[in-house]
Amino acid sequence: MATNPPPLMDMLEQLIAISSVSSVNPAMDQGNRAVVERLAEWLEGMGFACELQPIPDAPDKANLIATLGRGEGGLVLAGHTDTVPYDETGWTSDPFRLTERDGRLYGLGTSDMKSFLGLAVDAVRGLRASDLRQPLVILATADEESGMTGAKALVDAQRRIGRHAVIGEPTGLRPVRMHKGVMMESIRIRGRSGHSSDPTLGASALEAMVRVLNDIVAWRQQLQSKNVDPRFRVPVPTLNLGHIHGGDNPNRICASCELQIDIRPMPGMSLEELRHTLSQRLPRVLGDESISVEVVPLFPGLPPMETPETARIVRVAETLTGCEAGAVAFGTEGPYLRDLGMDVVILGPGDIEQAHQPDEYLALDRLRPTVDILEGLVRRFCLRPTEPETRA
Repeated sequence: MATNPPPLMDMLEQLIAISSVSSVNPAMDQGNRAVVERLAEWLEGMGFACELQPIPDAPDKANLIATLGRGEGGLVLAGHTDTVPYDETGWTSDPFRLTERDGRLYGLGTSDMKSFLGLAVDAVRGLRASDLRQPLVILATADEESGMTGAKALVDAQRRIGRHAVIGEPTGLRPVRMHKGVMMESIRIRGRSGHSSDPTLGASALEAMVRVLNDIVAWRQQLQSKNVDPRFRVPVPTLNLGHIHGGDNPNRICASCELQIDIRPMPGMSLEELRHTLSQRLPRVLGDESISVEVVPLFPGLPPMETPETARIVRVAETLTGCEAGAVAFGTEGPYLRDLGMDVVILGPGDIEQAHQPDEYLALDRLRPTVDILEGLVRRFCLRPTEPETRA
């Protein structure tokens, strides 16, 4: 039922209180419908047309697409409604109770990133569709933390919802126009077991993995020598050797071994090309018919993102914040919104250092500046969409 939104602190309190953990572990995974339904109640009360887009094979999950006004362009204020799991023993206070102390608001999702959605609602109070020359959309997605299924559902449906987008991930209110991608791959080697007293009785997958490890480290050096961007704090792509397991007993020749790696490619690098290169290199390194190797993606991967510095949303965000748009290593839903024809800036009140941590918090002195920035974005893209921009 549509209802006018309560005061900002009440909205934040309600959003934090609704548990919406998403996880690749089915035992921990939860839905987000209660969050998007609450947001829809408030936004419908303000005159927004609200659509809940179901997530395939997940009846308890949905995206919210809330639209005020009509047109082909306009502004999208986007955020995800899920949180990561939590370790309750690490929290000083209840993670589902908004707690104020020492000039901070504590709670799961305060920084990453339910608070942004409440602040977005607060920033557009009093707007009417008749006021807008271009539409305003508030987008609240599902499952960003565990597979991006909400953003992927938008792309699969080819939902064209706006031209300019701001995603409120935690950036300390500094605009971001570039981020690295993420891919996680499993390298699986299969040999042949045998008695350890005679190496000719088997083919050791562990010894084969030594050659693979050496080649991957050499490949990492090649990638980092060819892809350097000083705008990133870590100015090269990273490749982390994250997990390895092989064999079952000291007196058996190891028949199988698995290595899991994490690669963070720079803008301009292709996930598909990296996977192809890896799948071509490793068999050549082994060169042994008794040993087989396969590379299996652990998830489809997140592409890197770069919005041109000349894009209007970048220029406006820089004007409103007084900061040059930068780059970060963490991934967002930006590439999916880009694929729907939007120019994207990442800009939110939280700090990435607080994300995924016990006692997650948002500083109270970030609330008013965030609302001011969001109001400025709405003015420039929805109320006066042709207004020329000047730097602060």
